[in-house]
Amino acid sequence: MDQLVPEDVHLSPLLVVAPAITAYFANAGVTALIGLLAVGAQAYIGWHFDVLTTRNVLVQILALAVLSDMVVIFCVIRERRSHQLARMRTIAEATRHALLWPLPDQLGCVQIAVLYLAAEDDAQIGGDLYAATPTEAGTRVMIGDVRGKGLPAIGEAALLISAFREATHQHATLPKLAAALEQSVTRNLAHLGPTAEAEERFATALLVEIPDEDNITRVISCGHPPPLLLSSHGAGTVALHPALPLGVGGLGPTDDTVDVFSFEPGDTLLLYTDGVIETRNADGTFYPLAERVGQWAARRPDELVHLLRHDLIAHAGGRLDDDAAVIALRRTHYGHRQ
Repeated sequence: MDQLVPEDVHLSPLLVVAPAITAYFANAGVTALIGLLAVGAQAYIGWHFDVLTTRNVLVQILALAVLSDMVVIFCVIRERRSHQLARMRTIAEATRHALLWPLPDQLGCVQIAVLYLAAEDDAQIGGDLYAATPTEAGTRVMIGDVRGKGLPAIGEAALLISAFREATHQHATLPKLAAALEQSVTRNLAHLGPTAEAEERFATALLVEIPDEDNITRVISCGHPPPLLLSSHGAGTVALHPALPLGVGGLGPTDDTVDVFSFEPGDTLLLYTDGVIETRNADGTFYPLAERVGQWAARRPDELVHLLRHDLIAHAGGRLDDDAAVIALRRTHYGHRQ
């Protein structure tokens, strides 16, 4: 360009822009090549005007070479961090699948879809948890929330999930299952190591038992928000008599804390954690879950959680402050499991 402008105008120092711009969209190798070409162009311009050996041109060439090297180093560091971040995401995803087993689309007489949003950046799992397993009589589902959020809560969530998977086949009733979870949580939390909040460790949980043969569904809330029942009439909260959360030293749920309700074919039961209903928008307004999902009552579970995901994130302004989990369960029919 210096050959196209008056002799008293020198544009060659602008060559530094070339490697700087390249660094934004190319890797270190391409950036180094562009930097080398820029240095070569600077030297050619000096040779062309017979000023290559002057101090000014030599300093310009040296400065361009140093700046190009710095840009290449920046690219190398950026690529290294990108690879590390990709590995962390892979590990986080593997951890999630190891703890939160992917649920089938259909379990017994129930269609299932799950939504899970971790509040911590680049984490795939946090303090919210869920599990579902078939039994001889039907399907049992658990959704829960350990105190805290993000990575520090994973160990406590893993304990509760493991306890549920083991105990659900050993206890015939929900109160006995809940009592077993209480004992397991109380016993094992002490082995997780001391923390500043060790005395406040607990978990809320909602246990649901959906029989294959009839519509009488049973539920126990251990300090957990009640589910929503979506039907042709809209969305309504299932009335519950909650017991204490798990791990606070209570006596555990009894037969009196088992609530029953009718779950008919075509109805959808929505289980969720408090991270959903406590999500605020810029004005501080909580997310109106019942109002929003009521208009999607006729949707399939997978469609419902897809709509809910985008609507919840939009309400939060792009980022949630707490982990959030949702399980949509739709009764399809009565009868023996296939």
